Amino acid sequence: MQEMGWGVWSMLPLLTTLVLAFITRSALLAMLVGTFAGTLMLGSAPGVGLNELFQKSLGNGDFIWICEIVILIGILFELFKRAGVLGALAQRFSGDSASRRKVEISAWGMGFVIVDDYFSPLLTGAVIRPMSDRVRIPREKLAFILDSTTASVCILVPFTAWGAYVASLIATQADVGSVDAGLAIFIGAIKYNFYPMLMLLFTLLVCLGVIPDFGPMRKAERRVAESGDLIRPGAKPLLTDDGDDVLAVSGDYRPSLLLELLAPVLLLVLIGTWTIIQTGSVRIVEAFMLANAWLFVVLSVKKSFKSLAEIADVVVAGTKNVMAALLIIALAYALNSVTTELGAGQFIVEQFTEGLSPNSLVIITFLLTAAISFSTGTSWGAYAMMMPVALPVAFELTGGAIEPLVYQTVAAIAGGGIFGDHASPVSDTTVLSSVGAGSDHIDHVITQLPYALSVAAVTATLYALI
Repeated sequence: MQEMGWGVWSMLPLLTTLVLAFITRSALLAMLVGTFAGTLMLGSAPGVGLNELFQKSLGNGDFIWICEIVILIGILFELFKRAGVLGALAQRFSGDSASRRKVEISAWGMGFVIVDDYFSPLLTGAVIRPMSDRVRIPREKLAFILDSTTASVCILVPFTAWGAYVASLIATQADVGSVDAGLAIFIGAIKYNFYPMLMLLFTLLVCLGVIPDFGPMRKAERRVAESGDLIRPGAKPLLTDDGDDVLAVSGDYRPSLLLELLAPVLLLVLIGTWTIIQTGSVRIVEAFMLANAWLFVVLSVKKSFKSLAEIADVVVAGTKNVMAALLIIALAYALNSVTTELGAGQFIVEQFTEGLSPNSLVIITFLLTAAISFSTGTSWGAYAMMMPVALPVAFELTGGAIEPLVYQTVAAIAGGGIFGDHASPVSDTTVLSSVGAGSDHIDHVITQLPYALSVAAVTATLYALI
């Protein structure tokens, strides 16, 4: 294909998507138009190109896996509503003048307990969202908290799939030689990985009210204060409640927080922990399947279901609630595929790989990785692209020795990827944070972007000073 010949024009589909998204506030329309433009650039006939692209980009296990997770979380949330445990949990927080702050800090803290970039926003959102609504936190603010404590935590914990992946990329360098050595370098780089650490601190200070909201987030807070609208009028949240009161507790049904909330959540966490220890990866789908099965059995035993048809209704309702998210994820995969085929990431790399010095290597590496990750929506893809470009330069400048410059370069790559994973509208974790919070996706991106850019600017400044 024409991967290497498009130059700056390879960025056109993504730029088209971003401009339309900010103008129309419709992620679906913007991503569809951007993807369509990319297929035309690749020489495909209108319609035919989209069909072929969807078959190629969506016909894989990764896409099906994410769809399974999203559908299962939709069903789990529907089961939580059926059991009434969300309302019972919210009642524990009611009547406290500091409850809003407690809810925000609880959402922030759960990101450290559930160390997985897909698992964390979905599970935390399902548990926290009803309480967040009760204390009138804008859905955009909740989405920001969920998004800030997902990949940011994952990249700072070495013994996860993230650590293993980055270590394996480091190990491919001739000056490293083994995965164990690569992991040691990754661990040594953590103290220089400023972006995720600063983002976690920044988010906590926002939750505590130390840093006041600014930009579009401030407007969202003002909207809630003046009108009580948790989402912008006309917004399209990626998870809907169909007008039901998710906090309602039936008068003739006694929810058990132990059996119907704590037990399934513990199943999710324990299975996630056990599988990562045994297999090196979190079995998210299996964990959600077992949690859902547990709730189906408990609710059946307690006669919450009067017929098998009601069980089927829960499955359909849960799937329906996340349908918008599934469409967004499908288009994100398609857009990522077409921008990769056009060579957008490689074009960015080629602009900055010459003439690097020790003083400029780290900061340019961070900015370049951030740009690639934001453009493609994937931190792991940016890591795979930047590690063989920047790390050899660092080793060349250190004479092959593992010195602070090597650690700083690895940290710049790791943190730059997190920026894109956190801020890009086509990032799957950004989408899942919108799902977990029940937020309009573009509203989440717009309100979060000034915060992410501010932290990125501070990070770049620190790299320039070290």
